[in-house]
Amino acid sequence: MISRSWKKFLSSCKGVAVPGTLARLANTYAAPCTRTGARRVPAPAAFPRGTRLGEIGASWSRVLREESGAGEQSKGPCAGVCGGAGEECDSCCPHSPMLLPPWDHPQRTAAERRGKWWREKTMASGKAGASEPSNPATEPAEGSPDTSLVLLAVTEGFPPEISLFFSVESRSSRCLNSQLQEAARKKLWALESDDRDVCALFKELSARLVCMQAQEDRFLLTFRTLEEVWKFSTYLTLGYVGSCLEQLLFDQEYWLNCALMEDTEIRVTVDEDRLATIHMSLLLQEGNFFSRAVPGVWQPEQEGEESLQLCKNELIHVKNIGEESKWEGMSLLTGQRGLVPVTALDPIPHPFYQWFLKNYAVGFGISQEISGTTSQSIVKGRCTATEDHRGAAWDELSFSKGDSIEVIGFFIPGLPWFVGKSVSSGSIGFVPTRYISPEACEPLGKGLVFLSEEEKCPLLRIPRNGGEQHFTTLLSDLARTDITSVYRLDGFEPTAMLPKVPSEAVLHGCKDIQLLQSWEEINDLATTSTSELSSPGSDSAPATLEDVLLEKLDDFDDPKFFIDLNAGHMEDADVFDPILTFLNQDSYVPSFQSLYDLSFSFLNSTFYGFSDEDELVLYLETSRNWAKRTHSVWAHVRLCFLLGKLCIKKVKFSQARVYFEEAMSILDRGFGDLPLLAALHVNLASIYLKQNMKHKFSSLLGKTVALLVCLPGRSFSSENELEVMMYVLREAIAVGNAPLEARVCFLIVKLFLQLGKNDEVLPFTEHLQCLSTTLLSPDTSSVPLDAAPILSYLYDKKYLPNIALASARLFVPSGVKGAPTPIWRAGFILQNTSKLLGSQLERSSIPALACFYLKQALHFSCESRAVPIQRTLCAILSRMYLQHGVLDGAVCYAAMAVTLSRLMGEEEAFESSLSLGWMYLLHSQPGPAAAIMWQLLRSLHGTDSVTQGGAVHNLLAIALKGEGQVQKAAENYLRALHKAKETGNKRNQAIALANLGQLSLSHGASQLSELYLLQSAQLYAELQGSEDLEMELVRVLLWLAQAMVNRQRMEDGKLCYELALVFALKWHNVRGQLHITESLCHFYSKVSPNPQASITYHEHWVSLAQQLQDRELEGNVWQTLSQLYEALGTSEALRQSLDCTKQSLRIFIDLEETVKAAEAWLQAGRLYYLMQEDELVEMYFQAAIQTALKWENFSLAMDLYEKAGDTFFNGSRNRDRAVEFYRGGAVPLARKLKAIKTELRLFNKLAELQIGLQGYEKALEFATLAARLSIRVGDQLQELVAFHRLATVYYFLHMYEMAEDCYLKTLALRPPLLQCSGEALYYCKVYCHLGNLTLHKLKDEQDAAAYFLLALAAATELEDQELQGLIRAKLGDIPGALRGPEGTPGCATYRSRWLSEGGRIV
Repeated sequence: MISRSWKKFLSSCKGVAVPGTLARLANTYAAPCTRTGARRVPAPAAFPRGTRLGEIGASWSRVLREESGAGEQSKGPCAGVCGGAGEECDSCCPHSPMLLPPWDHPQRTAAERRGKWWREKTMASGKAGASEPSNPATEPAEGSPDTSLVLLAVTEGFPPEISLFFSVESRSSRCLNSQLQEAARKKLWALESDDRDVCALFKELSARLVCMQAQEDRFLLTFRTLEEVWKFSTYLTLGYVGSCLEQLLFDQEYWLNCALMEDTEIRVTVDEDRLATIHMSLLLQEGNFFSRAVPGVWQPEQEGEESLQLCKNELIHVKNIGEESKWEGMSLLTGQRGLVPVTALDPIPHPFYQWFLKNYAVGFGISQEISGTTSQSIVKGRCTATEDHRGAAWDELSFSKGDSIEVIGFFIPGLPWFVGKSVSSGSIGFVPTRYISPEACEPLGKGLVFLSEEEKCPLLRIPRNGGEQHFTTLLSDLARTDITSVYRLDGFEPTAMLPKVPSEAVLHGCKDIQLLQSWEEINDLATTSTSELSSPGSDSAPATLEDVLLEKLDDFDDPKFFIDLNAGHMEDADVFDPILTFLNQDSYVPSFQSLYDLSFSFLNSTFYGFSDEDELVLYLETSRNWAKRTHSVWAHVRLCFLLGKLCIKKVKFSQARVYFEEAMSILDRGFGDLPLLAALHVNLASIYLKQNMKHKFSSLLGKTVALLVCLPGRSFSSENELEVMMYVLREAIAVGNAPLEARVCFLIVKLFLQLGKNDEVLPFTEHLQCLSTTLLSPDTSSVPLDAAPILSYLYDKKYLPNIALASARLFVPSGVKGAPTPIWRAGFILQNTSKLLGSQLERSSIPALACFYLKQALHFSCESRAVPIQRTLCAILSRMYLQHGVLDGAVCYAAMAVTLSRLMGEEEAFESSLSLGWMYLLHSQPGPAAAIMWQLLRSLHGTDSVTQGGAVHNLLAIALKGEGQVQKAAENYLRALHKAKETGNKRNQAIALANLGQLSLSHGASQLSELYLLQSAQLYAELQGSEDLEMELVRVLLWLAQAMVNRQRMEDGKLCYELALVFALKWHNVRGQLHITESLCHFYSKVSPNPQASITYHEHWVSLAQQLQDRELEGNVWQTLSQLYEALGTSEALRQSLDCTKQSLRIFIDLEETVKAAEAWLQAGRLYYLMQEDELVEMYFQAAIQTALKWENFSLAMDLYEKAGDTFFNGSRNRDRAVEFYRGGAVPLARKLKAIKTELRLFNKLAELQIGLQGYEKALEFATLAARLSIRVGDQLQELVAFHRLATVYYFLHMYEMAEDCYLKTLALRPPLLQCSGEALYYCKVYCHLGNLTLHKLKDEQDAAAYFLLALAAATELEDQELQGLIRAKLGDIPGALRGPEGTPGCATYRSRWLSEGGRIV
């Protein structure tokens, strides 16, 4: 049985790692923890030396969080569900493909974890699974995969949790960065108190957070749907998960250190086998998925008529029909249905394939026209015929063995046909791939695995609302400043973290700033020529402009035909001659592009004069008839194609099929116009597919695919091409043709983007990026297509800011013409970081995360010699560094902006120079600032720039004040005020007056300061309220409050402080609120004490620290708040104080603040003592002491032992418990540390304690030791105290002579001359005590009389008549005693030294 007090303690410490024996008991008796994030931690006594504080108290913070009302988190098991932290996991870094293992992998995983999730007897009977084939087309290993284990996992409720581990590594050394790992772990501990951000992040990543385990650097995740597993595995493959964790766990100091940030990455690791098991279990739960047939497992003819006849690796769509051994299957090859044994199923492992096959089904099976491929890749160039071939149709090329054939476009292995040209004859036609050898062909080139160089650029172009120009404008807006027209308050930059001093690491990371200050180099790079002072997109702008001009030129060149439906004209052949002549050309011309394109642009560009499309159809029908009559074959074909397209537009597919078939039937030489031939084939095939004409579709498919995918740069002619491409992708997946899969996926993405279908294109773009990253590029440094910009744009449109930001950060600009540049990336990252922070991107809030990317954009603009964007980026970087407290960086980039501005014009140079001066002032460098201002004043001489002159005078005054030239500063403020009045600018008048007030305040002229500041506040009150204005007013009110407090006008000062807070609250300005609240807390604590008001503002201070995520500040304020509540003394206040202490304790544990955490444990114990919950007191004291001992901080431990003992010593209950802490804990440590004074103090306390407890024998021991130590210390006051206490102990032990000797020793320790009245009083009391002792105990009246006379002399010195009367009464009781002070001449000045003076005592 466990005692009631133990139960109470354990209930108060749920999940808390109690040190020592207490921890073992707590972990033994505490109830199982199911709360998120809670876990049992080994007892601190078992920890090795050097164990981190977080490991000692990590889960203590859970209980503190629970008691402080933290939000409830999602529940789930918190131990044993992820296989343990020590299990071996496979890496899932961005370059590792997240192809979920096949069906047999979960079985092997289950076998390895025998007894963990499934019954042991079932595991013992399980069969070995088949090994994963290298690709779906290859022969699988022998043996049948036994699905019973996975089925059992589903039926028994397999827990779908998985551990995601993270490690912070250096890219250069490929080693763990222990310092950053620790910082990330601390941030994760901090997030455990409020996991909303973490939950939101993993929700965006399509996972559900079960709990965080910071101590083990892992997250426990779960999935409930197949789509969640699919999306999460995709993000894992693309590297988004690690990037998102960087955005979550690293602070601004990291992002500002560009060198460190570039060299660091977070690598994430999951157990792929476990993820596969989860995927398979969800597939089985759904009971509807795609699988391959495993050959050799069953004999279909023996299974009855209902069994499905299957070939090896055949693709099957299976459904659970409730039978254990057999499921219903449908062959995708034949379309037949039947029963399939579960043991014959090998589910397709990739979630994308399952999703695609399920959502893009077709009405008939696989054609078998396309075959699989192993190691062959897409090639181009010339190939050699291996056999003779005679074409069976006009469009097939005839050739002889050994002939050289040039590939038109691409040669894709696995396709039955490609378009080729005979080198000898020059003929073009379809070539059967089985008769040629591609060995002589050449690969597409480095980084071009499935597309041509020309195809890259169009796909990478971002739509206008998210493109280069959009973000260039955004950057220009961010760089804009009003410093030339609006004055500045002295030292006030609302968004700057000026008090913050950046670490050496940040300053080291900013060394590249110095490299950017070579003005000569900048002058060489940047010239004032028009071409080089262009916009950042100047490289791509001419190309775009040229394209536009060419398009306009083409518009002028394109023939236009008037639609004349006059009855007489319809029978006139001459009327149709122009269109027939135009359409009857036997080869492709650019003017035909409008006829074939996707957008039906011929309706506006080629034909005019018709009121509706029916009139155009009639005109084209008539033209077609005339083409037939005149045997104009090409015109006939093109007119049929146009009529077919118009029918498709009206969803008349049968009529469109008739037109297309007519065109195909009369076409006998189509390779002169390949776009037309491709458009005819693809449109006709799409209709066959739509109308379920399997035979016709299959006969046309081979050549259609060749025209569809093998001709790079081909324009799409119809939205219906999507259906054909989906079918081809389905076939590529079925046969495992990876190059074809990638090529078709690329075309699907391209067409979706052209159609503007952003929701539909995203899965295919992700899959294409996965293929580009993992499957098709062995050299991962060369990726065929970086679709990150498109993905970033799509994620942004779906409002997935974490993933959009991660994608953009992983994008590496390639320099391809028309592709996104570093400027686009910097702007995109700025915009999405602001979305992530939940705010609008403004000049006042430039996120530190964008620092590295802004510098990359600056480097790019330097290379392109675009001076305006260089200046823009320098201004943004300067403002960003200012806002984050790195003033060196702010000054450097402002100086660079000045140099660049001189190349642009006087106005830009003036503005940048003024900004540089302001940066110097904020950096407390008034000298350089003053030099700049004097130079600017000289440049303004003779101009009428009144406002600009006022701005310069104002900043010059601030600089002169910093240099100590008060008179000149005041004069320049007055000049600035005069110029503001001259222009009628009230805001500038208010600022100048406020600066004058602050100048007066800083030099002690509080009354004059109050006058100026009140005038300034009145002017602000007349202005229209905006955030900038009212935050300036806040600064003025704070100065005004200080001036009023200096003049002892407390109520007025309080009003100004609180009014300032109102304005800061109005605009949700957290940093402003923080500064004001700190001032109010000081005001109500020190200046005008008001405990309740002080508590209120301290609580608001806590909430502000939480919003700023400043954990250290939050912990310190919680501690102060605890002390304020404790001072109130009520039971409710003590409970509140305890809650505050636990909050601070949780934070200090997370931050590994050893001393503060130990003090918080001690404070909690003291509060429990005050609340009379004595059973918990010592346990908290022990936790405090163990915290110090684990870090071998013996000095702290000694101090904690003493303070713990003081709690009992100064209390009214259990005072004897102090002895254990003093004697058993503090004294040994004091001796170990040779802290003699501490040891003396402890023995004094022990002696005093034993006296109070009437343990006089023990008291004698301690008092004697204290007396000995006091002699060693050499402090007479300490020696006096020790001997006085020793005398008291002797007195209580009735050893009166010893007591007398000790009292005399104390008197001998005092100087011969009285120093103060307090000394006289002490002597009076001691001599009185000695008199009483000798009179009543030693029965020596003579000595007693002498002592009383000495006491009387001391009382006379004090001039205390009452005391003298009492002593005289004592003397009157002694016969023969002297009756007055006259018998003791000089006793008040020189004291008697007699007896042994205590020498024999020690």
